[in-house]
Amino acid sequence: MTRILHLSDTHLMAAGALHQGLVDTTAALGHVLESLHGIGPLDAVVVSGDVSDDGTVASYETARDLVGPFARSHGAVPVFAMGNHDLPAEFTQVLGPTRSVHDVDGLRIVVLDSSVPACGYGFLDEGQLEWLRSVLATPAAKGSVVVVHHSPLPAPTVLHEGLKLQNPADLLAALAGSDVRAVLSGHYHHPFAATLRSGLTALVAPGVANRCDVLVARGRERIVRGHGALLVEVSPDAVHATVLSVPSPGDGTELFVLDEATVEAIVAKEGVPA
Repeated sequence: MTRILHLSDTHLMAAGALHQGLVDTTAALGHVLESLHGIGPLDAVVVSGDVSDDGTVASYETARDLVGPFARSHGAVPVFAMGNHDLPAEFTQVLGPTRSVHDVDGLRIVVLDSSVPACGYGFLDEGQLEWLRSVLATPAAKGSVVVVHHSPLPAPTVLHEGLKLQNPADLLAALAGSDVRAVLSGHYHHPFAATLRSGLTALVAPGVANRCDVLVARGRERIVRGHGALLVEVSPDAVHATVLSVPSPGDGTELFVLDEATVEAIVAKEGVPA
């Protein structure tokens, strides 16, 4: 059994800054990790993108300095992926390449970069897909897991629909016939799971920074306090995922609501150009 703690959307910022002017995301990540101290042995701790919110070197140093020791104390390797809020130069300076391959006791973790500069949506170009196919050409002892910030699963809200992965079919085609067992993603700030084909599971981790209310009226976006993670266990026969809700003061309290006009403006600015 390979055990992976899957975190996402930490949205860390330089010291003293608050995400959306409301949430101390450094404290939130510290709280999540402290609350999960008793999780037991792990093989990897994956942060599937939007590691930073402001793209500062300091925010990536915070991720390294919090996640790294936690991972090592549980016998695990830390693995970081790029998200749409991350900046490649600063990310690489502190956390390493934006695409990477990790051998975790025979399970291969392949990290992709679905970010598009200055945009919120995701895309995987042919060069990256070809690289992925070349990595997967030789099977790993225990199979593979792919980490990519923008999920191939349908978006839960209108805002995320406008900022989704634009070519999920291309990703799935690149995975066809390979040893990939699971795709780990974030972006939606809400946990999702689906079986995409026999033997392939897609998982979306809840956000560390906050939680998206997927029951909001269509066209609007509602964000509330809440933090969580996934525990992903990969065995020879199955992939199991457990949603870990981390209690904290003010859980469920509304942080902000975006009306239809604001959502449309964000999609027009950060979505696919018309």
